[in-house]
Amino acid sequence: MRKHDFGYFFHEGLSNMFSHGFMSFAAVGITVACLLIMGTFTLVAVNADANLKDLENANEILAFVDESLTEEEARALEPRLTAIPNVTSAVFVSREEALASFVEEHPEEALFQDLDPEIFRHRFAIHVADLKLQGETGERIKAVSGIAKINVYEEISNGFITVRNIASVVCAALIVILFVVSVFIISNTIKLTTFDRRDEIAIMKMVGATNGFIRWPFVYEGLMIGFLGAVIAFLLQWLLYEAVAKGVAGSDTMQLLKVVDFSAMWKPVAAVFAGTGLLVGVGGSLTAIRRFLQV
Repeated sequence: MRKHDFGYFFHEGLSNMFSHGFMSFAAVGITVACLLIMGTFTLVAVNADANLKDLENANEILAFVDESLTEEEARALEPRLTAIPNVTSAVFVSREEALASFVEEHPEEALFQDLDPEIFRHRFAIHVADLKLQGETGERIKAVSGIAKINVYEEISNGFITVRNIASVVCAALIVILFVVSVFIISNTIKLTTFDRRDEIAIMKMVGATNGFIRWPFVYEGLMIGFLGAVIAFLLQWLLYEAVAKGVAGSDTMQLLKVVDFSAMWKPVAAVFAGTGLLVGVGGSLTAIRRFLQV
């Protein structure tokens, strides 16, 4: 048998996988479960981050100018506001513009059409760079002479930040834990095959077979288990993600959330799933065969 007969290695690996059907099925199932859990938390973190970035672009602090200031004096506050750390822009909104915006938001209310602009205050719509510092930035804006009060919607941004941070930490912890579990399960699956063939391995060693020649069929077995688990997990993840996305889109109470289209990220998700599955499979194989090569 030639040293690099990969057809032989593939056949032997496939035969080994089917010779212990239940354990191979268990290994594939564990791999699928681990990848699904890791993938789900990762996608939650990705979506939380995407929503946070959108919130950073859309969210604004409203700084209301003291009523005693004229429009010219109010506009003169802009350089002082933009000089505050973490402030990216401060757009002046006059009383007339505030009224027009209010009427546009309530077109069905005829009574609002004849409102006097004087009931509104001049204001600044202020955007910040880092939402985590929004509260601190709001206090600095409020301290500017000429600013009467501010509106800061800190709870919403803090909610997204908390979700993103929790999902990221849980995802990192699960990747480590579930990777170890997957390698352990696949390693034990392949150990059954190597235990059944321990005499054959010993004979092959005695007649001069190299460790690589003996190892490759088991590596192929691990590769096939890991790859099969990755393919199944990816398809299930796609179906699960689309189901959740449709549920969020159809919910009146969750319209605030934006779900990233899976088609925009299926390639990196598939690559990560395939890479993790193959790495788990190979890792399990090499862990299992190592002891039996010490003859």
